[in-house]
Amino acid sequence: MDITGILKVKTEAQQVSDKFRKREFVLTDNSSQYPQHVSFQLTQDKCSLLDQYNVGDEIKVHFNLRGREWTSPKGEVKYFNTLEAWRIEGGNAASASNSASSSNTMNDVAATFTAASQEDDLPF
Repeated sequence: MDITGILKVKTEAQQVSDKFRKREFVLTDNSSQYPQHVSFQLTQDKCSLLDQYNVGDEIKVHFNLRGREWTSPKGEVKYFNTLEAWRIEGGNAASASNSASSSNTMNDVAATFTAASQEDDLPF
């Protein structure tokens, strides 16, 4: 899954245990009538993905939805969800690179057809 929005909150990485590190951030999604402030989590070596972005930047976040069950000492069962980000792209840069690559592809196709039609001796 992916979503594009504005980086609203960016926290520092937290060393939770000897083997687990996490970093949280919030993205504002303005695609509907009411803005949604969505919390994401980066883990382990992915924590550094957010370093190059600043609050206010438009970013595209690729993520997985994670769910888990927890039983309290009293025996109550609770469920938790996490949006675990695994890739972050600059919002404007991602769309610009996509249009540039499709533009280059179209130019290559046009050049191929032009070269082929010049060599062809068919009257139509």
